[in-house]
Amino acid sequence: MPRLAVFGPNPMLTVSIEARGGGDDVHLHAGGQGVWLSRMAGEMGAEPVLCGLLGGETGAVLGGLLERLPGERRMVSAEGTSGSYVVDRRDGERQVLAYAPAPPPSRHEIDALVTTTVAAALECRLLAMCNALPGDALAVEVYGAVASDVRADGCPLIVDLSSPRLDAVLGARPDLVKLNDWELAEYVCGPVDAPVRLLAAATLLRERGAGSVLVTRGGEPALWLDRDGRPRLVVPPRFERGRREGCGDTMMGAIAAALAAGDPLERAVVLGAAAGAVNFLHAGLGTGDRASVERLAERVRIEPYPAANGG
Repeated sequence: MPRLAVFGPNPMLTVSIEARGGGDDVHLHAGGQGVWLSRMAGEMGAEPVLCGLLGGETGAVLGGLLERLPGERRMVSAEGTSGSYVVDRRDGERQVLAYAPAPPPSRHEIDALVTTTVAAALECRLLAMCNALPGDALAVEVYGAVASDVRADGCPLIVDLSSPRLDAVLGARPDLVKLNDWELAEYVCGPVDAPVRLLAAATLLRERGAGSVLVTRGGEPALWLDRDGRPRLVVPPRFERGRREGCGDTMMGAIAAALAAGDPLERAVVLGAAAGAVNFLHAGLGTGDRASVERLAERVRIEPYPAANGG
């Protein structure tokens, strides 16, 4: 079973209220970018090693929920309380009722998290890095330190980060940068709405250190620049009803699992697109099953990017 490390600093306790018959149904889950990535990576046959911070009353509840995840957890004990949110889905829409992010960790907690993550990455075949929540909970230097340390020992690195955290890891030359179009617009400080602008922005990101770039665009096909800089569209099957929450993280989880298993990058991207589609049908929360992902992967198309042909 291929092992991969996941830098997911802030697992969250999520409380969802759903309608069931004439009453309410309350669900408790472990959530957050690193958790959703790890869940799908495990579903795809990898053994994720999730590294993050855990503390307080919510952390005590989260600890038990995290044990249901595949793989291993290496949580650093924190004095501050782990983040949480409550959402109401009873009318079919997602309404946030409460949101309590984790406070910034102490210097000693940061040092422990960096050490734990680097050690895990060097035991595994790959490190996948995720954002903190809130984004400024960790200094950007932490991301740069982790990225440079694991790359110095030759560990493959893939990242799903937004600026300024993304900027901090580019010097380590990550193998793959995955982000969405508004994060790319934030990175270049300009619009990426037209195909030519989108391609130019992704190309700039690659010129600054990304080995390959994958830009998701909600329900539209993703732009993928491979290691040679060749632009292509990744076209998943299209569905009308579902939820986008966790789709990008699920996509990254399948990509990470495939790369850790030694699959070619194109196969990993195809499986990632299929995993995002399955999560959409599963109403979000980073869920999905391997059999469905592999079936939908047969419907994912890789096509020429229109701007590359003057479109």
